[in-house]
Amino acid sequence: MTTESAERVSWPGRYFEDFSVGDVYRHPLGRTVTATDNVWQALLTQNTMPVHFDAHYAAQTEFGRRLVDSTFTLALVTGQSVTDVSQHVMANLGWDKVRLPNPVFEGDTIYSQSEVLSVRESRSRHNVGIVTVRTIGFNQRGEIVIIFERTMMIYRRGYGPDVTTVRPVWDERAQRAVQGP
Repeated sequence: MTTESAERVSWPGRYFEDFSVGDVYRHPLGRTVTATDNVWQALLTQNTMPVHFDAHYAAQTEFGRRLVDSTFTLALVTGQSVTDVSQHVMANLGWDKVRLPNPVFEGDTIYSQSEVLSVRESRSRHNVGIVTVRTIGFNQRGEIVIIFERTMMIYRRGYGPDVTTVRPVWDERAQRAVQGP
């Protein structure tokens, strides 16, 4: 690689102008939930419900095993959607209508997708627009485990932070590292 190499940002994310009502974005990454994820989330957030961290307690419930903390599921599926819906978010305005129709268990792999519900101009800020999406998360069997609507202020193209202007500096040490001894 040299200073003359072709550069391209692989996926810059969507700006306000890129959203259309009815678009559905299947988010690219799935994630298997581990026991560590579940127990740490419960303990970090001081969630004292033992069904998340006490296997003996959980075995006595109708589920027969530990349930994944639902706030972890919300955070995970929100995170999975960032690359498609909020890479250029100025602010999250809210999560609404959060529903958990099926449980998540340790070992489940969660996938997600979002549908654009509304797109409108901001009345107070010229540099952003308001986008609302419905995001669903589903497990490896296709069972929907979470549904929510999320409203965000999304930067218009040409506004907001631009990290693509930062370029690598091919100083003498970097050149030597590539060329070897």
